[in-house]
Amino acid sequence: MPERKFQDVWKDQCQAARGVRQRHGVVPALDYLIGEKLMDYAEMAATRPEFARELPSFVAEIRKVFGAEEIRVYVEHLERMHVLENEALSAESPGDDVYIESPQERAAATERLRRLTELLTSTVLGTA
Repeated sequence: MPERKFQDVWKDQCQAARGVRQRHGVVPALDYLIGEKLMDYAEMAATRPEFARELPSFVAEIRKVFGAEEIRVYVEHLERMHVLENEALSAESPGDDVYIESPQERAAATERLRRLTELLTSTVLGTA
């Protein structure tokens, strides 16, 4: 059996999102593909060049699965949720029994979301 390439994973995830959309609707499919899989992939891409090289192609495929307006509305939702999470994390005290991201980790997550928003909503996506 041939070894799977890491690119095959995001391609399979895009295909799975089409099935989720068909069976459960657009929001669960967006949650699955963008809210979970793309966010995890982008986090890995921050330290792994092979993932970073594939990120624009992954985003291009996502843009084939969902319309521009669906993506725009969903990304706005993600941004609102990110702000609320940051506010909640800022309110946590160091003695609480939860993992609190460092300010650097939160800043990196904010920057990743900003870059993904640009990729997902840009009118032109360079994937030569």
